[in-house]
Amino acid sequence: MHSVDWTIDGLPEETHKLLRTYVKDVTKVYESELEGIILYGSAVRGEFLPGRSNLNLILIMSSYDLAALKKYDSLHKRWSKDHVVVPLFLTVDDIQSASMAFPLEYHDIHDCRRLLWGQDPFVGLKIDARYLGAEVLQALRGNLLRLRQRLVEGRSTEEAITILLALSITALLPALRGLQRLLGRPVLSHGEPLLKDIETTLAIDLTGLHDALLLKRGQISPGQKETPRLMDRYLEGLTRLVSAAEARTR
Repeated sequence: MHSVDWTIDGLPEETHKLLRTYVKDVTKVYESELEGIILYGSAVRGEFLPGRSNLNLILIMSSYDLAALKKYDSLHKRWSKDHVVVPLFLTVDDIQSASMAFPLEYHDIHDCRRLLWGQDPFVGLKIDARYLGAEVLQALRGNLLRLRQRLVEGRSTEEAITILLALSITALLPALRGLQRLLGRPVLSHGEPLLKDIETTLAIDLTGLHDALLLKRGQISPGQKETPRLMDRYLEGLTRLVSAAEARTR
């Protein structure tokens, strides 16, 4: 199997080089067990922030067992410092059979991915969206519930709030793209236009979510006094969003 010629608009050349080296390392370790390497997420959507954003990948395997998974240990030790998270290990059968169980994730990957090496089983994939509504609502409501729980665990310190806002808004964006599908809206890749479209469509104020996105990108630094207020606005906006989404998709 041969390498694929690829470049990604907006991605720094340093990150291109990093990914090409990663592909060489992974193909060397897995050899014939590996069928493809796919990049997805912010690096493909054009929202990659060097030093902040993770690199999300899928390894398409012919099969896998514990021994195959353990082979990744050395790769993770090397690459985690470069924000390369542990990839998803999938076979072609996994992708075909699980599209009904994970329509939200599969739509997101299908729309924004780049083949780095080998074969891409997402080409022509028919995604079963019968349960998309349930998964979107679960993701939205679950985000709110987890955020409350983790705020208590972190004792609502400035550091905890800053971390939790970034984690929550990151996890929220794919659910919002799924919500756009349910509402019959064009699916937008970038965070700010996506939030504005949801805000307009549902006629709700999502100021706190906009602020969390700016905080995640390092564009604002609220400070000790303002950070709890930002979290209050975020919780208010997220609560409104969950209620509006549930009302519109029932």
